[in-house]
Amino acid sequence: MVMIRLARFGARKQPYYRIVAIEKDRARNGRSIEVVGTYNPRTNPATVDLKHDRIAYWRSVGAQFSEIVEKLVAKNPVKAAEVPLTPSSPVKAKVAAPAPVAVEVPVAVEAPAPVEAAIESEAAVQA
Repeated sequence: MVMIRLARFGARKQPYYRIVAIEKDRARNGRSIEVVGTYNPRTNPATVDLKHDRIAYWRSVGAQFSEIVEKLVAKNPVKAAEVPLTPSSPVKAKVAAPAPVAVEVPVAVEAPAPVEAAIESEAAVQA
């Protein structure tokens, strides 16, 4: 099972965290699948940078939040202008692709010209 949780980095007494997608049974700072954000509690106010599109992707495939990460995501919701519409991830690709629009074009129906009708009637008489 994949978890989205904190991995501690930084020096002693100077914590800095990465928010990572990682297998549940791995060590706290073990090899992660993907870094989906950062959290620095030492700044005032604490700095949180999240890749909301990647978090949404991992949630869609069944990843679960740790308690702390769940609170961080709730306090820092996604902003509409924050997510660029470039297809660098599966979620962005779905958002970036516009839905096809069907446009009906009126088609003019032409009546047979009198010359063509005359030729057709002569061909029918000769046959």
